Amino acid sequence: MKGLVVKNTGSWYTVSTDDGQLLDCKVKGNFRLKGIRSTNPVAVGDRVDVRTEDRTEPGEHGVGWITGIDDRRNYIIRKSINLSKQSHILAANVDQALLVVTVTQPQTSTTFIDRFLASAEAYRVPVVLVFNKTDVLDADLLHYQQLMVGLYESIGYQCRQISAETGSGVDPLRPLLEGKVTLLSGNSGVGKSTLINRLVPGAGLRTAAISEAHQAGQHTTTFSEMIPLAPDDTSNHAGYLIDTPGIKGFGTFDMEPEEITGYFPEIFRFSRDCRFSNCTHTHEPGCAVLQALADHYIAQSRYQSYLSMLDDKDESKYREAY
Repeated sequence: MKGLVVKNTGSWYTVSTDDGQLLDCKVKGNFRLKGIRSTNPVAVGDRVDVRTEDRTEPGEHGVGWITGIDDRRNYIIRKSINLSKQSHILAANVDQALLVVTVTQPQTSTTFIDRFLASAEAYRVPVVLVFNKTDVLDADLLHYQQLMVGLYESIGYQCRQISAETGSGVDPLRPLLEGKVTLLSGNSGVGKSTLINRLVPGAGLRTAAISEAHQAGQHTTTFSEMIPLAPDDTSNHAGYLIDTPGIKGFGTFDMEPEEITGYFPEIFRFSRDCRFSNCTHTHEPGCAVLQALADHYIAQSRYQSYLSMLDDKDESKYREAY
């Protein structure tokens, strides 16, 4: 029997089968994905083979075993913070990602944004940057946000400015989601659950206040789940939102240093004019990237993110969030 993994609660996976059942499944035996050392060998969004059991625990769903997994179109993967030599797959077979970011309460670092964007570039997943909490911004913070939007739009990324709390700017997001599987990600506390509750009436996801002591978000989502969007009058398939737990750091996984340039579009564009084909863009003479940086055609924040990713072979850095 074939099905779609719609929820992952750790050791259990909820599978929506092609014949309309919901099965709570475990992975059969020592099944692992070839070539990927992952903390979660099966991810939300995977198409899988399942075998059912006669008993009907836990909950109201049937029970089964996942015995195989279809080839993935793509996936979003990050370094596991606690197990630095392993990865964690956020979701598989996605059409796009919405990265929710905030310039305050809490502040999303440009390093986090750039690492997520680079990973998405590596797996050919388009990203829309959603700047949330515009309702709490004073004039200075609003100006800073506009500068960030200008930076990322100049690179080629689509940006939206919204307030999930008030609903401002949320409705224009809906056409972007129609008929697509969309991963929703971001730091804890940026308002992902509030946004989903706006986009999917009745979703009823729990939200929590920001910690005053650390200006950090509290985890309200503890597992990944595919949430179906309500179809309109013209479509039977409205798409899915994949809600994921909030994350602090985003460690890139399985990237060779010579590949990283290609995941920063504006750096790659200038790199073609470097004197040496194997230029690392750190110190070499005739480096067109360093010249573009000096001429302010490449943002210093983006270049620093590039350098931090070059240093990702230092495994110990993933013991800490950044």
